[in-house]
Amino acid sequence: MYKLTHLKELESESIYVLREVAAQLVVGSVQDSIDKGRVKEEKGYNASRNRLQTTTLLDTIEEYKFDACIGGARRDEEKARAKERFFSHRDEFGQWNPKNQRPELWNIFNGHKNMGEHFRVFPISNWTEMDVWQYIYAENIPLPSLYFTHERRCFLRDSQWLAAEPCMMLKPTEEVVTRRVRCRTIGDITCTGLTISEANSLEDIIAEIAATRITERGGRADDKRSETAMEDRKKEGYF
Repeated sequence: MYKLTHLKELESESIYVLREVAAQLVVGSVQDSIDKGRVKEEKGYNASRNRLQTTTLLDTIEEYKFDACIGGARRDEEKARAKERFFSHRDEFGQWNPKNQRPELWNIFNGHKNMGEHFRVFPISNWTEMDVWQYIYAENIPLPSLYFTHERRCFLRDSQWLAAEPCMMLKPTEEVVTRRVRCRTIGDITCTGLTISEANSLEDIIAEIAATRITERGGRADDKRSETAMEDRKKEGYF
């Protein structure tokens, strides 16, 4: 739904998958939102486009009048995700109120909505990261190469490896080095942490996840902005 700085690396692989499944790709561009003055680009060492994506997402949902948007969020990702339901109700402003989440007893889902409202639907909400990778392995699903080990110029900030790219402003004490890394979760390059890894296959990734004690979103710098960073973004309309 929204532009990632990683898009150039994902573009050719994504187009291949889209052709295989005959899907239509709808793109809402964060850069377009910036150019139109809908959002203001962040500056400085901790600048990120991740928060800006909310406006682009809500504008795209409104433009195409989507009743429901399917996402891949899971409850084990982050504590705010654990408050979510399979059918996550959003009001006419696209906002999420955790206190108004509807009960889903015995897998009964309430799909009623008023005009202008919509749902974010999370079919694999009760899966774990391990469940996802075992399913990918069993079904032999093609993946972007960023999920596997590759060499990348990166730097260490607050105990987290980040990609060294022109859009990243380095502090005087930060040194760029080349490391063998992979991405456990992919968002905007400004907030996507890298995992030091030698996992070149699905079997390697599964073994790596089985041994780790760090959650998948432990590699997302945007979740470290505050104790309630994810929940605050979701209340504003983030996925």
